[in-house]
Amino acid sequence: MTDQINPLATHYLPPFITAPGQTDSLLVGIGIFLLAVVFLLGIAFVWLPSLHERVPHTGQKLQFEVVAILCLLALFTHNNLLWGIALILAFIDLPDLASPLGRISDTLERLAGSGRKDAAGSAAEAPDAPEQAPGTGETTTAKGH
Repeated sequence: MTDQINPLATHYLPPFITAPGQTDSLLVGIGIFLLAVVFLLGIAFVWLPSLHERVPHTGQKLQFEVVAILCLLALFTHNNLLWGIALILAFIDLPDLASPLGRISDTLERLAGSGRKDAAGSAAEAPDAPEQAPGTGETTTAKGH
């Protein structure tokens, strides 16, 4: 064999074409890159499904429970859309609706409680104790039944 290039071939060869018997550096570089990408994707596939369970620990209990239920459904149904919804829900801060509703409830209980005291005071004056009907000897309630 001769070391001469075919006269019909171009005289300029790109650097990724190697001479026979030499190491192909492009192949080695791509191989290392692919190994690194596969390794990093493996770490991501192990780490990503547990991410949405770790994030809402700082948030509300309800949010954590909803994310956990979505994760279980995604695990058993193999529905990847549920993993995405759980991940998005884990990163969204849900507004605190329980505190204002609790304060409203406490205020309504106080308002209703003061109304009950007035009703209880008037109820003490007119109890629902059975009364004896005149002339019959039978007892009836205060309402006449």
